[in-house]
Amino acid sequence: MFAREKINHTPLPLPDRANMSDAEMLAASAAFYAHIKKRHSVRDFCNRPVPREVIENCVLAAGTAPSGANHQPWHFAAISGAEMKHRIRLQAEAEEQTFYDGGAGDEWLKALEPIGTDANKPHLDIAPWLIVVFAQRWGQFDDGARFKNYYVPESVGIATGFLLTALHTAGLVTLTHTPNPMKFLTEALGRPDSEKPVMIIAVGHPAEDATVPAVAKLKKPLGEIMSVFE
Repeated sequence: MFAREKINHTPLPLPDRANMSDAEMLAASAAFYAHIKKRHSVRDFCNRPVPREVIENCVLAAGTAPSGANHQPWHFAAISGAEMKHRIRLQAEAEEQTFYDGGAGDEWLKALEPIGTDANKPHLDIAPWLIVVFAQRWGQFDDGARFKNYYVPESVGIATGFLLTALHTAGLVTLTHTPNPMKFLTEALGRPDSEKPVMIIAVGHPAEDATVPAVAKLKKPLGEIMSVFE
């Protein structure tokens, strides 16, 4: 992506400047909160297809996220093929079985009980799309020389948040999944050693009988997640 001769500091006038009144800002922030609080992690998908263009637009939105030195240290592998999805499911379930058989430890397993999860992951087959998020440890100039990426976990985390928000805005539901270890995803998807898989996101439409754990609706109040110093 990067050519050495094109990397320089060139200030540009701020594009797409927002100019909202205080009242407009308040209305917009309240509207967004009303929208985003309807996002839920869903484990019950139906097989209704999702157009590839929708996924591409959401990934483009994720790609606008800020990143360390603007290196954009992420890659999103989008999978809709049934064979590849099933292969990922089998390998993920093998890792999850070890986790639930005691590898996680009693405290972690106890914490998961209200969520109702187990080693069985049928959503990896049923959801029309799986998006595997990769973090890039280093990048390359167009001449093949390596360069270091900075604040990789933070940058990828922000981009993933953008992606989840974009998918929700497109009317889709998601489920984040982090089998451990995930090295099999690098090999299965042919990604380079410079990249580390950090998450699988199942994407699609909810099943008619989809449910969410009641505990998932319990969110900390503002006073517990925000401190104000004026």
